[in-house]
Amino acid sequence: MIQIPSSLDWFAAWLTDGLLGWSWWQIVLFTLAVTHVTIAAVTIFLHRSQAHRALDLHPIPAHFFRFWLWLTTGMVTKEWAAIHRKHHAKCETDEDPHSPQTRGIRKVLLEGSELYRSEAANPETLAKYGHGTPDDWIEHKLYSRYTVLGISLMMVINLLLFGVIGVTVWAVQMLWIPVLAAGVINGIGHYWGYRNFDSPDASTNIVPLGILIGGEELHNNHHAFATSAKLSNRWYEFDIGWLYIRILALLGLAKIKKIAPRPRLSEARPRVDLDTLQAVIQNRYDLMAAYADSLKRACSEEVARLRQMRSPQAAVVAAARNWLPADASRWTAQQRARLGEVFAASGRLEKLVQMRDELVQIWGRSNASREQLVAQLQGWCRRAEASGVRALEELALRVRRYAVS
Repeated sequence: MIQIPSSLDWFAAWLTDGLLGWSWWQIVLFTLAVTHVTIAAVTIFLHRSQAHRALDLHPIPAHFFRFWLWLTTGMVTKEWAAIHRKHHAKCETDEDPHSPQTRGIRKVLLEGSELYRSEAANPETLAKYGHGTPDDWIEHKLYSRYTVLGISLMMVINLLLFGVIGVTVWAVQMLWIPVLAAGVINGIGHYWGYRNFDSPDASTNIVPLGILIGGEELHNNHHAFATSAKLSNRWYEFDIGWLYIRILALLGLAKIKKIAPRPRLSEARPRVDLDTLQAVIQNRYDLMAAYADSLKRACSEEVARLRQMRSPQAAVVAAARNWLPADASRWTAQQRARLGEVFAASGRLEKLVQMRDELVQIWGRSNASREQLVAQLQGWCRRAEASGVRALEELALRVRRYAVS
């Protein structure tokens, strides 16, 4: 009988078990843990710190995240931040690098990483949107120069630790960000889900528990308050990325610069002034959410009134209840074509929609002086209070109750 050398025995054992000799469930837990660290690095470092400057990180966690992302994704900080900033600046337009509204949900879900690489090759995008990202020696000489080296080193580490199965662990690590970030967040996060705020885009919150993708599931909240370090907004929402940021801050490893303002209501001012204007602009998403709720209630009340009258127009208003409260920019051409029927059925709804458009235009007029904007807001409140429409009267009172945080 031929005796197999002990070195070959060791090699065969290494192929199947690696250096650690872990069981399958330990390897699964390891894979979930390291991919979650990658998600945390993307949301805390790349997204909230670098792209939006919502927090400053101490050099220790900042460099750890840079090194970890080099190992596990090969992504370049400047490229990622620039592409994401352009996404916000050009959201849902043809210039948006990855909008499912213009490119189709299938393309973004299946080819999200290809869209990223294509935009990363655009020097104009990097020059215009990539400012303020790491510009030191190690970034130029290693991280951005040898992107393949990092992920290759990660494969070698996995092979040594787990043997042949380490290739599968590595493959999962390499697919985690392209599938969950480039695909799910950029795709589903602008296509399906619920919305807390009528931001001027199609962003949605996928689920209220932001755990699997580090809190990025709360994408509509993020688009409403892009520079907020905290992505959760409602009491039932959880952002695990914010939990990690709070821990880093308690350890002195992070400085939180900004979070989304919480609406603060005080005694109603006797008249609209500059402080009222500033408070309204600061809380405009909360005001629009309240306006949408008012429109929903008004639609329901109008449907009940018309049905009591046995009017066939009740069906028209009932159908409009599903889309009329949404931001006008999100109405389809077919819905816009039905506006005349809805307004013919209810002058109250017509008044609510028209005055909502006027209110939105106030903070959209960048060329107007502060005095002009205050006068326009004063006029809007006077007309709302004199309209005889209870919903408008309540909204005018809310406007005068907003306080600057």
